[in-house]
Amino acid sequence: MSHAPSPAGPSNRTRPVPAAAEEAAVAAGRGGTRAGRGGAALVTGASSGIGAAVARRLAAEGGWRLALNGRDVTRLEQVAAQAGAVALPADLTRPGADRALADLALGHLGRLDLLVAGAGLGWAGDFTGMPAARIDEVVGTDLLATVHLVHTLLPHMVAAGSGRVVLIGSFAGSVGVRGEAVYSASKAALATFADCLRYELRGTGVGVSLVIPGVVDTPFFDRRGTPYTRVWPRPVPAARVADAVWSAVLRGRDEVYVPGWLRLPALVRGAAPGLYRRLAARFG
Repeated sequence: MSHAPSPAGPSNRTRPVPAAAEEAAVAAGRGGTRAGRGGAALVTGASSGIGAAVARRLAAEGGWRLALNGRDVTRLEQVAAQAGAVALPADLTRPGADRALADLALGHLGRLDLLVAGAGLGWAGDFTGMPAARIDEVVGTDLLATVHLVHTLLPHMVAAGSGRVVLIGSFAGSVGVRGEAVYSASKAALATFADCLRYELRGTGVGVSLVIPGVVDTPFFDRRGTPYTRVWPRPVPAARVADAVWSAVLRGRDEVYVPGWLRLPALVRGAAPGLYRRLAARFG
């Protein structure tokens, strides 16, 4: 796991934020950003993995002014330099970090059209052997930090009458995964949080997307202390998840599974939970 700097603050070694993108019509109906035309975006968890891939994808699309958050200052600055973004390193689990990051991001960007909440970590093993400190760390990072940041930034989007929040969930939150009880629970809570927000935000012009990846080829597994050893399903590249994030932004999609076939076991779990549990117990 990377080490966190104390307060949220912009790196003084990053490239300046590019000029503001041209104002355009707000995406109609389900809420969203100026999708095809870019806007102002904040991406968390951007020092590596999915967050870094999302930052690169938005930069490649053009027209986006980007602020990136992560806990590893060196890697965050490298990604920010590649994406032409401003780096705002901070540990979002620290009290008040959400407000400090929000103030800095809005100060640099002027407004916020898109929030991609990609910060997360895992832990694998039997729940009874999980240290209490790790429980707090996983729940604090994967759920509470995201909820607090959305709580701080959402009023700005609602006041502007447009915007999109993209939450990075996990297939483990859709079905539950053996040996990942707390991680699965945190991601399941995030999925329910996304549903609740959609109901509340109906008619405001602000949309909420949940991107649900399965196994992704990132340093995530090494950092959790247990590498991924299964032959199937095979990990997908982080860039593929970034493509799904872009699809959610561009089309205003509520949920996107990566890969798409993961929707099927999730549907089986919802329609026939007893059958799913028997299959999961047999095949893992």
